[in-house]
Amino acid sequence: MALAREWDRLVAEVRELPDLADFLKPLDLETLLPPATEGPVVVVNVSQWRCDAIIVRHTGVTPRPLPDLTAQSAADWTNRYLNTLREAEQAADNLDAVREQRQGDTGMGRRQAVQRAERAMSAALQATEAMLNDLLAWLWDVAAEPVLDELGLHETPLPGAQWPRLWWCPTGPMTLLPLHAAGYHMSRDQPTRTVIDRVVSSYTPTLRALREARRPLDPTPRGHRMLAVGVGDAEGQRSLSGVTSELGTLAELVPADRLTMVVGPDATRDAIREQLVGHRWAHFSCHGTQDLRDPSRGGLMLSDGRLTVTDIATGQYHADFVGLSACKTATGGVDLLDEAISLSAALHYTGFRHVIGALWSVYDNDHTIQLFRTLYEEIITDGCLYPDRSARALHRATRALRDTARDQPSVWTPFTHTGP
Repeated sequence: MALAREWDRLVAEVRELPDLADFLKPLDLETLLPPATEGPVVVVNVSQWRCDAIIVRHTGVTPRPLPDLTAQSAADWTNRYLNTLREAEQAADNLDAVREQRQGDTGMGRRQAVQRAERAMSAALQATEAMLNDLLAWLWDVAAEPVLDELGLHETPLPGAQWPRLWWCPTGPMTLLPLHAAGYHMSRDQPTRTVIDRVVSSYTPTLRALREARRPLDPTPRGHRMLAVGVGDAEGQRSLSGVTSELGTLAELVPADRLTMVVGPDATRDAIREQLVGHRWAHFSCHGTQDLRDPSRGGLMLSDGRLTVTDIATGQYHADFVGLSACKTATGGVDLLDEAISLSAALHYTGFRHVIGALWSVYDNDHTIQLFRTLYEEIITDGCLYPDRSARALHRATRALRDTARDQPSVWTPFTHTGP
């Protein structure tokens, strides 16, 4: 009882401090409503009793029942999704291992082993594409189409028109699924039944997080510098050949006096944590990992180990933008949690206003390299990065990539924007 009284006294004392009157209190609804000039936030609420899209606009809140979405179907689809991605990841790792183990062996046995691994990889990729096509159609039917209908977003904007914005705030297993890419992408129906052809999507982990991210940072001299981190060869991970190309793009667009390049052995955990403090823009080209059982252990694979979400959260990083060209940011387990957090969301929580990330392993192929080049060419002008352009720029780059590879959703579906 004495401790409880002491707690109440301390909380009351904190609430007397400037800007802390709401300490440990739920925010009033009015403070969470988006500005009139912005788009709505759609909270996709998954429950064993019923599922709803809670549409938050500047005028108030509108619930839209989602009768075709159930907690069980969301769990089943998420398990299929994670298992299929994991099997593709294992097939890719096995192919790399077979090739490495058989180096120097020119016999028939090596060729047969490599061919078996290549067939397994091909089958895993085909299974991934089939699963994603089915998943995106299901997401459209149970969630995306009802939401867009409620919002009156029925058509693709005309050329030259300003595209509407929408923020997804999913809960439960839906936090792991690509709502922004929902739709029938192989269909030629008009109007087009896809999210990406009607609206620019972003994500936010919570309404409060979006409210905080919409506050612009104080202007400081460090706001004109970018940190570019590249680790192509991390212990226990496959080599990333695209690191050089991605960092080369940044070197072309950002003047040397505004660019800090940290690559290879120099990209240690301590070095990067120290450098993050002095930069408002950052790009990571490396492997990433995510532990769904313990999201705080997810992180970025640097030269001396994993820079975890916990490592980042211990610092004070007031930054405008981070781009993550990193693998495995939302794979690592298949046990579903009531709530899950992606690496992108975690970085957003720790102070990065805009985060470009990936929902699963993205191999450093020509598609990924081109997407980031297109993105940076649009948001960097005269050596200065404009983070508020990032959501629309990613949308345009992703949509262009989708149009070249409609039958390969694994190529363009993973990339997401988190932030205002």
